[in-house]
Amino acid sequence: MKPEFSLSDPLMRELYGQHLYEYLLVAQPDSVVHEKVIAEKQLLTGQFRPADASEIRPHITIAHFLAKESMEDTLIRWIQRICSQQESFTVTLNNYGGFPPDSIYLRVQNDGPFQKLAKELTVLNAYVRSCACPPVTTISRPYLNLASGIPGAMYFKALSHYSHQTFHESFAVSELQLLKRKRHFEDCKRINVFGLQPEGNSVFN
Repeated sequence: MKPEFSLSDPLMRELYGQHLYEYLLVAQPDSVVHEKVIAEKQLLTGQFRPADASEIRPHITIAHFLAKESMEDTLIRWIQRICSQQESFTVTLNNYGGFPPDSIYLRVQNDGPFQKLAKELTVLNAYVRSCACPPVTTISRPYLNLASGIPGAMYFKALSHYSHQTFHESFAVSELQLLKRKRHFEDCKRINVFGLQPEGNSVFN
């Protein structure tokens, strides 16, 4: 499992042009779990790294890609079709993990629904590549990032600290959101919300 990388880094922009936006398809916690995750992020930030006001709301990324703004309507139709065939599911966040050299995250205990979504979303890749954009990245081993950019030795202190801490919360996912930003770490704009089928009511049942 690898951390989410930036599709907006200078090399990507040089290869594919400055006219592309970064899109993220995400699941977000409900309001109760959101507040608990925010509290964890604030504790971590207060102890181990400077605050970054541009960080986006707590989320679990399912897919991310670079695309032209003119592609949005087609992308939304594709994603809507896929989501309309997927059931709602429950996410359980269970304790902490780390991505060296600088990231701490919350583990997702049950990744089966994310693996299914990632598999279905691979159909977007042909369209995105046909428009001269880099390939879609799908996340089959999901996580909820708490902080990145923890400097130097502070990261190992944070990792040691959180290896002895516990966190266990669950929330229902009944919709996914498509977010857009021009550059990595900028504030995201919500483009669309995609409802999932009620649990036990899949079109394939």
